[in-house]
Amino acid sequence: MAINPDRIIELVQSDVHRPMKTKELAEALEIPARSYPAFRKQVKELVAEGRLVLLKRNRIGLPDQLGVEVGKISISRGGTGFLLRENQPDLLIPPHELLTALDGDKVMVRHRGRYDGRDAASVIRVVERARRNIVGTYSVDRFFSCVIPDNPRIHRSVYIAADKSSGAKDGEKVVARITEWEDPYRNPEGEVVERLGRATDPGVDMMIVIRSHDLETEFPQEVMEQAERAAAKLTDDLPVDRPDLSNKCIYTIDPFDAKDHDDAVSVEKTARGYRLGVHIADVSWYVEPGSELDQEALRRGNSVYLPGMVIPMLPELLSNDVCSLKPNRKRLAHSVLIEFDNYGKMLNWKVQDTIIESKAKLSYEEVQDLFDSNPVPPHVSRVKESLELARELAAKISHQRLEAGSLDFDLPEAKIILGENGEVLELGSRVRLESHRLVEEFMLSANKAVALEVFRHAQPFIYRVHERPDQEKMNHFSDMMKRLGHSFPVSKTVKPRQFARFLGRIKGTPEADFINELMLRTMQKAVYQQENIGHFGLAFKHYTHFTSPIRRYPDLLVHRLLRKLSNGQYPAAFARRVGATIDSIASHCSKTERTAESAERQAVRVKQAAFMAQHLGEQYEGVITGVIPHGFFVRLKNMGVEGLVKVSAIDDDFYDYDEANYRMVGRRKKRSFRLGDAVEVQVVKVDTERQEIDLTVAGGGGSAGKKSRVKSKGRRPLKTGKQKKKRRTSYKK
Repeated sequence: MAINPDRIIELVQSDVHRPMKTKELAEALEIPARSYPAFRKQVKELVAEGRLVLLKRNRIGLPDQLGVEVGKISISRGGTGFLLRENQPDLLIPPHELLTALDGDKVMVRHRGRYDGRDAASVIRVVERARRNIVGTYSVDRFFSCVIPDNPRIHRSVYIAADKSSGAKDGEKVVARITEWEDPYRNPEGEVVERLGRATDPGVDMMIVIRSHDLETEFPQEVMEQAERAAAKLTDDLPVDRPDLSNKCIYTIDPFDAKDHDDAVSVEKTARGYRLGVHIADVSWYVEPGSELDQEALRRGNSVYLPGMVIPMLPELLSNDVCSLKPNRKRLAHSVLIEFDNYGKMLNWKVQDTIIESKAKLSYEEVQDLFDSNPVPPHVSRVKESLELARELAAKISHQRLEAGSLDFDLPEAKIILGENGEVLELGSRVRLESHRLVEEFMLSANKAVALEVFRHAQPFIYRVHERPDQEKMNHFSDMMKRLGHSFPVSKTVKPRQFARFLGRIKGTPEADFINELMLRTMQKAVYQQENIGHFGLAFKHYTHFTSPIRRYPDLLVHRLLRKLSNGQYPAAFARRVGATIDSIASHCSKTERTAESAERQAVRVKQAAFMAQHLGEQYEGVITGVIPHGFFVRLKNMGVEGLVKVSAIDDDFYDYDEANYRMVGRRKKRSFRLGDAVEVQVVKVDTERQEIDLTVAGGGGSAGKKSRVKSKGRRPLKTGKQKKKRRTSYKK
C-alpha cells in the first residue's frame, strides 16, 4: 500500500500534542501491518531528503518547526561553509561551526542568527557523506602517516594507519577514502585505495584530475560483452523498413583527429530554397534500454574530453567503430531533413530512421582551405559543390538567428599541443573557423526542429533550457560596463537581442574577449528539464539536444522518444511513466555535465601550469580580468593562461584597492591597474599542484628578480626541429 509522502508531512504538521514515532504515525494513518515496512522506508527517505527530522527518542518533526534545514554544503578555500538554498540567499556557516562536514556533504544545520553581517547557521549533523575520492600526497612523519588533500576546499588531512596505506611511499600521489570521522577536534581516519605514482610521472597529472572527479576510465566486463554483442548486429542484414539515403552526397566534418563521427550533413538546392540533411548515428538501435550497457552510459551521462585523452560514454567498439559514421560504409542513422527558403528561414522538416553512407571524412581545416581557395585533397574536391551550397545556406541561417537576437559568444578556446609523454609543447587559443560555424548552425537547426516536432504534439520531452539572467547579476554587469566606458541598460524584461546588440557594439575592441566572458558569467547555466521555458541565449522558444548520442545521454533519450511517437502520440502505458523517467535523467545528466566541465577546466589548468613552470622569468602581454583586495588577475594574450599579480610584488608604490572602480591605485604616483587594462607581466612562481601562477608587472616596479633574456609576447613558438617532429595531440572540446 503506497502512501503519498504529502499525507505524512500533513500529519506531522497538524496540531498534535507532541512529535510522534514512526509506529504512531502509521497508526494515525491506518497503515496495515503488512505495509508497515514500506511505510517505515518511506519515512526514512523523507528524513534523508530533509523534509522530516529525526528527533530524540526516534520521534519525527518538521525542520521549519525546529529552526533547522537540510541541504548540501559548499566550503570555500578559506574554510567558510555555505548551505546552498534555492530561491533564497545561502546560509553562512563559520569555520568553527562546520562540525565534521566536508565540501559537498548533505548536512542538517540550525539557524544561529547573524554572523559577519549575514544569516548564519551551524552544522548539527552530517546527514549524508558525498561520494568522493580524496586525491592528495601521502606524507610519512615520525609518528604517523596522512594524506594531504590536493583539493583546497578540504581543510583536514586524512590520518592513515600503517595497515591501511596499500604500501604507499612518502611523497606519492594517492587516492584515499574516509572511513571514520566523528570528532571534529581530530582529523578523519581513512585508507589508501589507489596509488597513482609520483606527481612528475607521465600520465599522473591527468589521473589526479580523473580520480578527483570520480570518473571511470574502464568499463565493467558485462558492459564490454554487451557492446560486443551489440556490435555484432552490424554484420546482420540492415533493417529494410528505412529509407536508403546512401546515394546522397553526405559527409562528416570533424576535428582532424576525431574518431567518433556522430553527425553528418547533406545540402541540396530546391525550387523553394535549400534542403538540409542532418544525419545522426542511430546509437539507440544498438543500446537497449535498461541493459547493463545502457545503465553504464546513463551513469556516466556524457563523454569527458581531457588534453590528450577521452573518457567515452560508450565503449570505443561502439563509439569509434560501428556507431561512427565512417566514410564509404553503410550506417544506421536518425535523420532530420529541413526545408529552408532562399533567405535561410526554416519552412518545414521531417524526422526519420534512415540508412546513409558518408562520401567523405572532412576536417574543419580542409573545409576552411576550400573556402579560402587554397589547394585541397581529392576527397574534398569530390564534395566541393555541396560544400559551397552548405556555406551559402549556413551564412543565411546564421543571419536569421542573429537577427532574432541569438547570442554568439566568440570566446577563444584553449589549445594544448602535447608530446608523446603528455608533456606540453605549446599553448595557444584555438581559432574558430567559418567551417566550425557552418557545422554549429546546422546542428542548432536540427536540435530546434526536433524540439518543435515533439512540442507541437504536446508530448512529454527532455528540453535543453536556458533561463533569463538573474536581475542582480545583470545590474552588476551593467555597473561594470559603465565604469569601463560602455552603456548596457537593463530591465526586468531584457531580451536576448539587447545582449546581442551590445556584443556587436564592442566587437573588435581590445577588451571584447574579456567583456564577452564577463557577460557569459552573468548568464544562467543551461540545463536539461521537462518543462520547456525556452533557451534565452539562443533566443529559441524550443530547443533540445539530438545531435550527439555517442557522447551525450540526453541525445540518446531523445532518439528513443522520437521512435516512440506514433501519429503524434506515445503508447498509453509508456506515456504514463515517461514523465518521471525524463525528470530523473534530466537532473542526473545536468549534474554529470557540470562534473565533466569541471574536470575539463581543471585538466587544462594543470597542463597550463606545467607549461608556465618551464618559463619562469619570461614576459607576456595580457589583460586584467579581475581585481581583488590583494591583487589582480591577468589573462595572458593568445594563451588562455590566467595568473595573479599580488600588490606585494609591485614595489614602486603602495597600492590601495578601489572596489567601486575595479582597480588598484598607487598612493603616491597614482598609477592604476583597472579591470580590462592591457598590461605586460612576468612569470614569478608556479604552484603546479594547485595550478596557481604568480605574476608581477614587467618593468618599472616589479619584484620578480632577474628578467628573462627573451621577451615573449603571446604564444611561444616551438623552438627546435626535434620538437616539431614529435607526435602532437590536440585538445578536443
